[in-house]
Amino acid sequence: MTPRLTLINRDYTRLWFGQAVSSVGDAVFSTTLVLWVATVLAKDEEWAPLAVSGVLMASSVAVLGIGPLAGVFVDRWDKLATLLRTEVVRGALVVVLTLVSLLPTDALPVGVWLGLVYVTVLLLHASGQFFSPARFAILADLVKGDADRARAAGIGQATGETAWIIGPPIAAPLLFAAGIQWALLFNAVSYAVSYAAIRSIEVPAPAVAPDRASPASGPAPVRRRPSLRGEFADGVRFFARSRFLVVLLLLAVIGQFGLGALSTLNVFFTTDNLNADAHLYGYIGMAMGIGGITGALSGGRVVQWLGARRSTWISLLVSGVLLIAYSRQTTFLGGIALLFVFTVPLTVLNTAMAPLLLAAAPPDLRGRVMAVFYPVTKLASMLAAVLAGWLAGSVLTDVAGSVAGVRFGPIDTIFAVSGLVVVLSGVFAWLALPGTGAAEKDAGESPGGGAGEAPVTAGEAKDGAATADPAPDGVGALTVDATAAAGPRGHRPHDDERGRPE
Repeated sequence: MTPRLTLINRDYTRLWFGQAVSSVGDAVFSTTLVLWVATVLAKDEEWAPLAVSGVLMASSVAVLGIGPLAGVFVDRWDKLATLLRTEVVRGALVVVLTLVSLLPTDALPVGVWLGLVYVTVLLLHASGQFFSPARFAILADLVKGDADRARAAGIGQATGETAWIIGPPIAAPLLFAAGIQWALLFNAVSYAVSYAAIRSIEVPAPAVAPDRASPASGPAPVRRRPSLRGEFADGVRFFARSRFLVVLLLLAVIGQFGLGALSTLNVFFTTDNLNADAHLYGYIGMAMGIGGITGALSGGRVVQWLGARRSTWISLLVSGVLLIAYSRQTTFLGGIALLFVFTVPLTVLNTAMAPLLLAAAPPDLRGRVMAVFYPVTKLASMLAAVLAGWLAGSVLTDVAGSVAGVRFGPIDTIFAVSGLVVVLSGVFAWLALPGTGAAEKDAGESPGGGAGEAPVTAGEAKDGAATADPAPDGVGALTVDATAAAGPRGHRPHDDERGRPE
């Protein structure tokens, strides 16, 4: 018998294949837009950095403005149809921009070109806010068991990291040798491939909860659908009443404030503290990318061995300690080695949080759970980056000295304090994160039958294969945005935004 290349199962493999192709397309697309704006539209202009930042702001506005309400519609609509429609919309948007880009650059004012870029990015990411929770919900049906869901999360994250190793080197030659039209067309084709892959998926019919449809009770009474505001409020209330979800959100927010400094200040740390030339900065991103792939591929086994809950707090503790150690580095090679090691448990953390969130989200509220979780963590990420830049550029500018022969400066001090914050978040997770049996009870599932982690004794492994019911990356939106700390790709969007917010 000829072996088949299957990841977890056939339908998940098809979903993954669409993600893999589209992730490369998005990496090419995002890199191309930034290069085009910086080197063509705003070439030699003082406002060039501001023009580039507009691309990033357009995506953030979509996430914060559309994301919270998109989950309500996703919970109403057929999930597979939602995925297919968003791919059609996004493919059409890129095709329109491709056709317009056939015009000579001087045919339109620079402001009009920038407006077209910003509007396209805004609409692409607005559509993505419907894609992410729909994909999250479908994964719940396609992948069963804690271990396999963690594997799915790890595979998804590894795919995203690999795409950002492959995509940018493709983008520059396409732009400067063939023209922006080919780079844009590349992404449009990737949407078509993703559509075809998703179209071939067979999603199992959801089980009907006994309390919602009982043959003995006769036909269910006809009820009016709640208003958009009412459904959104229901989701927020459920989230607020779930101790499990609230703790996970607090962990993500604390993690963002602990890690935000790395994405903002790492370029200055590389040149000032690691004493490296700026042109070596790209190797920092490569080290973190390889570390992310390593952690993503090993995350499933770690979660299977330790359980999702234990993997979460241990990963936080280890990541925090390694970030503190990184803050004390003074050599480039030592810094690269520590960043590689640091990224491994950080990615395991993202992998572990996937089954925890899935355990706590009931089937009819999964879209709204994501619609609360992701925008809040995105906002925390933005605030953390601003706070780190403000501290380094004003309050701590003159910090310098030594204690017991150990020198301190503004940036390494911020990194050390950030590492301590991550360690404290690990302690908080250890003490406050309830067992997933409680999460499944809140979600309306019987403990042990969902995605969560059943209580285990120390050293006891979980296989998760026999669990009955719904990873970011696998579910990229479930990450704490920690991989955004790969500062070398300053234009790089969060996992959830890489074209197909995974």
